Amino acid sequence: MTQDERTGRASRGAHAVTTDLPRWIWAPAALGLAFILVPLAALVLRAEWGDFWPLLTSESSLDALALSLRTALVSTGICLVIGIPLATVFARARFPGQQALRAFVLVPLVLPPVVGGIALLYAFGRRGLVGQALGVVGVQIPFTEVAVVMAQTFVALPFLVMSVEGALRSAGTRYGAIAATLGASPGRVLWRVTLPLIAPGILSGAILSFSRALGEFGATLAFAGSLQGVTRTLPLQVYLVRESDSASAVALSLVLIVLAVIGVVLAYRPRRVQP
Repeated sequence: MTQDERTGRASRGAHAVTTDLPRWIWAPAALGLAFILVPLAALVLRAEWGDFWPLLTSESSLDALALSLRTALVSTGICLVIGIPLATVFARARFPGQQALRAFVLVPLVLPPVVGGIALLYAFGRRGLVGQALGVVGVQIPFTEVAVVMAQTFVALPFLVMSVEGALRSAGTRYGAIAATLGASPGRVLWRVTLPLIAPGILSGAILSFSRALGEFGATLAFAGSLQGVTRTLPLQVYLVRESDSASAVALSLVLIVLAVIGVVLAYRPRRVQP
């Protein structure tokens, strides 16, 4: 047996059997897993599968689903347009106050979403900081579909910034420096070297941003309201029908769970390491 074969067999064995963990750690790990899985299983068991499709295809459910998908796609696009440059500046530039600005950009990750919605309302509402000037030219943002997109973008942008910034820091500057020595301009280095190099990180960030936007509730309710066909997204629909029509609430909740699981699996799927 060659050295390469022995190394490969040892590597496969290391992946197959984990021997460096204390036995006691499996108990709290199992408890944590159960804490997540049991409530999800309860929803699955509670669902009225015989009426599942009619519940999903009701007019209000379809309106909410279509609105959620449409606005989540738009907000994800906005996150890409403004989030990639923002993450690039944080990862590659150095300037006073950088750490404080990064902290503020990531604040929506830990901020209660309804607080974000109120902040948006005071900024872009009729009497808001920016909304007053917009009102002069006849632009009203709150309680419109635009407000839904803005609320989703506010809470989803940090996910893209974190993913892209992390990918940039992992990639380093070696290849960009080589391209620059060959005469490539900074813009060409960015488009032809840096962004293709971190494409997996961008994709993961976009998927996470889309999933977060799709599940947004508090900021949307505070800033956009809940008008059927206009601002009532799928999470708002679940909240409104949870008592009057629990079967619909369960069915719509399962749709959100499935979409969320797909998003997380795609964002964190193992990638083949390039040799």
